[in-house]
Amino acid sequence: MKIALAQLNYKIGDFEANATKIIKTIKDAKDKGADLVLFSELAVCGYPPLDLLNSGDFVNRTIETIHQIAQECVRIAAIVGGPSLNPGTKGKQLYNSAWLLQDGKATPAVHKTLLPTYDVFDEYRYFQPNETFNVINFKGQRLAITICEDIWDDRPVEHKFDRNHLYTLSPMQKLAALKPDMVINIAASPFSHHQHAIRQQVICKKAAQYHLPVYYVNQTGANTELIFDGGSMVINSKGEVTHRLEFFKEELYFTNTNERPKQSEQRHPEEIDLIHRALVTGVRDYFSKSGLKKAILGLSGGLDSAVTAAIAVAALGKENVHGILMPSQYSSDHSITDARDLANNLGISHEIIPIKTIFEQFKTALEQTFTGKEEDVTEENIQARIRGTLVMAYSNKFGNILLNTTNKSEAAVGYGTLYGDMNGGLSVLGDVYKTLVFNLAHFINKEREIIPNNTIIKPPSAELRPDQKDSDSLPEYEILDAILFRYIEQNKSLNEIVADGFDEPTVTKTLKMVNRNEHKRFQAPPILRITTKAFGFGRRIPIVSKINP
Repeated sequence: MKIALAQLNYKIGDFEANATKIIKTIKDAKDKGADLVLFSELAVCGYPPLDLLNSGDFVNRTIETIHQIAQECVRIAAIVGGPSLNPGTKGKQLYNSAWLLQDGKATPAVHKTLLPTYDVFDEYRYFQPNETFNVINFKGQRLAITICEDIWDDRPVEHKFDRNHLYTLSPMQKLAALKPDMVINIAASPFSHHQHAIRQQVICKKAAQYHLPVYYVNQTGANTELIFDGGSMVINSKGEVTHRLEFFKEELYFTNTNERPKQSEQRHPEEIDLIHRALVTGVRDYFSKSGLKKAILGLSGGLDSAVTAAIAVAALGKENVHGILMPSQYSSDHSITDARDLANNLGISHEIIPIKTIFEQFKTALEQTFTGKEEDVTEENIQARIRGTLVMAYSNKFGNILLNTTNKSEAAVGYGTLYGDMNGGLSVLGDVYKTLVFNLAHFINKEREIIPNNTIIKPPSAELRPDQKDSDSLPEYEILDAILFRYIEQNKSLNEIVADGFDEPTVTKTLKMVNRNEHKRFQAPPILRITTKAFGFGRRIPIVSKINP
C-alpha cells in the first residue's frame, strides 16, 4: 500500500483555502499512485479553533467541507482531522475525530481519547472523550488510527484523567490488543524547543514497544502565538525513524508499506536553527494570515530590537520592514551608530525622530504638579511612552504593524513600560530569554555581520538615565534566566530554587518581581510561543492575588 503524508499549513476558519489545499494534495497523491493520504488533526477547520467550536455554523461548515473534500476521494482514500457530532444524549456535543474519506463519502472513523487540558490546550472544554476502540480495514491492512496525545501513553498519570474518566489502559494498549498492522497518528503538535525531540523519542518508543510501524503527520505554520514545526515521520517497527519531513515546510511524502526501510541518516537541525525558523514562521504567518504586509519597530541600537528586525526581514522581506530611531539626551553615540549600521546591513528603510525636545515639554508641563519631587522611574517611563506613541502614530498613519521587542526575561520581571516599550501588535521575543537572544544574534551573524558586533558585546541598557545598565536593577542575565526557567517552566518553589545553588535574597527578589508584574503581562501583545510555558494563554495567573514570596 502506498501512503502519502501531507504536512500542510492551515488557517483557522478559512474553509475554502484549506479545502482547496487538501483537494489539490489528494489529486497530486492520486496522480502519483497513492492509496491513502494522511492529513493532520483538525486540518479542515485549522488548529486550535478554540471557542469557534461553540458556533453551530462553524461546526456545520467544517463538516460540510469535509463532505465536499470526500467527493474527490475516488480511487484514493484520505484520513483528515475535523470535529464530528456526538450522536449521544450525554456529554459534549462534539468529538475530535479522524475522518475516513473513501468512495466519495466521509465517515468519522475514530475519536480522540486523551483530551489535553494543560498549558495552551483546553480540548475537554469542547470535546467528548472517546470510549470505544476499533481498527479500520483498508486494502487488506488493519489501521490503528490515533489522534495526537493518544499515542503519548506514557505521559504522567494526570493526563489520563478527565472529569469523568480514568483510563486503566492507555489508548495504545487497547488498540494493540486489536492486532493492527500499523499505527497512524494525526497530530497538531506545536513547537517547543524543550519538547520537540522528546516527542520523537516517545513515538519511536511506542513503535518499538508494540512492534508496529507508525505514520505520524503533524501540521506546519503558525496560528497566532502557536507555531507548528511539522517534523512528520515514518517510523519502522523497530522504533527507527526511516524518514522525517522538513521542519517548518509544507511537504508531501510517499512511502510504501511493502518496503522495509532502514533508519534514516538525516541530520537533526541545531536547536538554535529551529528556534530561528520558528520565530520567522510565526512572524510570517501572523502577517500573511491576518492580511498584513508591513512591519515597523523602534531601533534602539540594542540587542533585542536588532534580533527582532533581522527576524522580521527574514519573514517579510527588507522592503516591508521600517525602523525608527528615537534617541534622547541619554542615548549614546554608539547606540545611534549601531542602529544605523543594523538598518544598512539589513537593507531596511529607517528614520530618526529625536525625543529630547518632546521629553523636555513633558517635564515642563508637569513641573508644577511634580514640585518638590525628585526625578525617578516616572521620567524614565515618560521617555518610553513618548517612543511608544511615536511608533504607534506611524503604525496608524501608514498601516505598518508594530513589532514588540521585549524579551522573556524583561517580561517576566516587569522590566518594561506599559503603553511604551510594551506596545505592539505581536511580541517576537516574548518567549525568548535574554541569554537565548544572544545565541540568536550569533546565529544570525553566522555567515556575515548583520547585527553589529558592538550591539552584541556592549552591556545591555535601556538608556533612560545617565550611564544606566540593566544590571543596576536586575541580576546578571545568566543568573536571572536560570532562576526564571526554574520558576516559570519547571514551576519550582523558592526553596527548591535555592536548593539548586542560587542565592536566597536574589531568588526572593526575582520571584517577587515576577509575581507583582502579572498586570503588565496581561496587557502585552500576543507572544510567539517557543517553550513549554510562554506568557499568555498557556500561563494563567490571577492579577489580584497573594503569592509568596
